Amino acid sequence: MKSVYRPIKRVADVLIGLVAVVLTAPIVAVCAVAVKLDSRGPVIFKQMRAGLDGKEFEIYKLRTMVVGAESMGAGLAVDEGDSRITRIGGFLRRWSLDELPNLWNVVSGEMSLVGPRPTIPLQVADYTERQRIRLSVRPGITGWAQVSGRSSLPWAERIELDIWYIEHLTPLLDLKIILATVRMVFTGSGLYRGESGGWR
Repeated sequence: MKSVYRPIKRVADVLIGLVAVVLTAPIVAVCAVAVKLDSRGPVIFKQMRAGLDGKEFEIYKLRTMVVGAESMGAGLAVDEGDSRITRIGGFLRRWSLDELPNLWNVVSGEMSLVGPRPTIPLQVADYTERQRIRLSVRPGITGWAQVSGRSSLPWAERIELDIWYIEHLTPLLDLKIILATVRMVFTGSGLYRGESGGWR
């Protein structure tokens, strides 16, 4: 089933991704203006991430933190009330609007709508052989670990959830994740690492 579904999944990603890019363009435009007016720095945040088979690509997001945030405070981790998050950035994060530019990565083939969230090469360098299974599919805008607790979960647990997803990949599971993502956006659960989250 998985071998048959994967090419179909890619076609669905392109078709749905193109429609979503067009439909969300006005929202992205308004958010982009708000980001520009709210704080100094670029509107789009770009960062190298590890994709399918570990191949690196540049991910696009609306900037939600001050310039140079990765070298300040908690570094890669983000806490609730983090002082590095801009005023508009907090709103964008709460409603996951900062992720909308990820749709460009989906259409270009670097990401999928559903899959493990793409991590930075530094994190991948620490993967065990089993954890590298996580790189056997395109990373996604949302995924099984995302709807199961996302940033509030311990890093190793998130990876195991992503591996479980890969081992049980079906259209029904993807649909379940998409529906759960919609609910999660409205509840705002798991946005920050809390006491047990992070990646160390």
